[in-house]
Amino acid sequence: MDALFIEFFQNTGFYLLDYRNVIMILVGLIFIYLGIAKDYEPLLLVPIGFGMLIGNIPVFTGLGLGIYEENSVLHYLYFGVTQGIYPPLVFLGIGAMTDFSTLLARPVLMLLGAAAQAGIFITFIGALALGFAPNEASAIGIIGGADGPTAIFLTAKLAPQLIGPIAVAAYSYMALVPVIQPPIMKLLTTRQERLIRMEEPRKVTKREKMIFPIVAFLLCCFLAPAALPLLGMLCFGNVLKEAVVTERLARTARNAIIDTATILLGVTVGASTQADVFLTKESVYIFILGALAFALATACGLIFAKLMNLFLKTPINPLLGAAGVSAVPDSARVVQMVGQKEDPTNFLLMHAMAPNVSGVIGSAISAGVLWSLMKAYLM
Repeated sequence: MDALFIEFFQNTGFYLLDYRNVIMILVGLIFIYLGIAKDYEPLLLVPIGFGMLIGNIPVFTGLGLGIYEENSVLHYLYFGVTQGIYPPLVFLGIGAMTDFSTLLARPVLMLLGAAAQAGIFITFIGALALGFAPNEASAIGIIGGADGPTAIFLTAKLAPQLIGPIAVAAYSYMALVPVIQPPIMKLLTTRQERLIRMEEPRKVTKREKMIFPIVAFLLCCFLAPAALPLLGMLCFGNVLKEAVVTERLARTARNAIIDTATILLGVTVGASTQADVFLTKESVYIFILGALAFALATACGLIFAKLMNLFLKTPINPLLGAAGVSAVPDSARVVQMVGQKEDPTNFLLMHAMAPNVSGVIGSAISAGVLWSLMKAYLM
């Protein structure tokens, strides 16, 4: 009887527990706390945090329970991450929710979304300097786009062994947009610049909104064909939204599909942070480089906005440059928040959505460009 009890105890998680599992479980609990108590991207942090708890319950290898065991249920769900299935579904939902009116009303603001992508390529160079292979450096650099699905999609194609730390870093910094961006925004702008009011945007016609996603898709995907899975679904979702006659499909895309994909993506990414795989020196470097990428992307957008004001007859509020990262709509909300701290009657949110949604397109194009460049390297 004693031998049976001992054998049972040796099969429990308590016996197999490692200090690294405890660390990752605590990180998961912090994610859940930040999502629920602090309202930091709860739709992302709560699934990822609980996924960390799932992935760090120690189990015997061979029982078909771990996410890295080929015959486990978690492994089959994780297939959607490693093969890049979930990110395009998320983009479909984003497209069905996005209104491109502010971008069409003032297309010049699209340049801010493009400028913010410079952080991606600067971080790529930094990752190379730290000894990462070019394909790994590309995946790390895309964190600067502050777009979790894009980061996961590119990493799955270029460096699947880094999906865990890159995905967690990308979503962590997306959730911490209200904490990370304001100090950079205040450092790089003057109070006078933050007080600039934007002109009312012109009214965009229904025809323009219907044509835009089709033209944008064709132009962007001819430029960067590797961005096809992401931009194709983004623009298709927007067509469903604007066509009106497909409202039922658009409603499904922006509710059931994106919610399901987000749940599966979050839980499986969280579960992939299995302690023995996740807690490495490379993971620490990725988190440092990810923070640098995000800060650089924010700074590049702000600086470019200030440069644009040297040539524009009517200056724009340079805070809009911070919305060039594609953390939709949180970075646009941060622009509104920082602007209203200076002047409570200054409303920047709708203007900030223009560079914000162009940042989504920009990060997808950047991912396509990096994937194309790395194709020859991986062959």
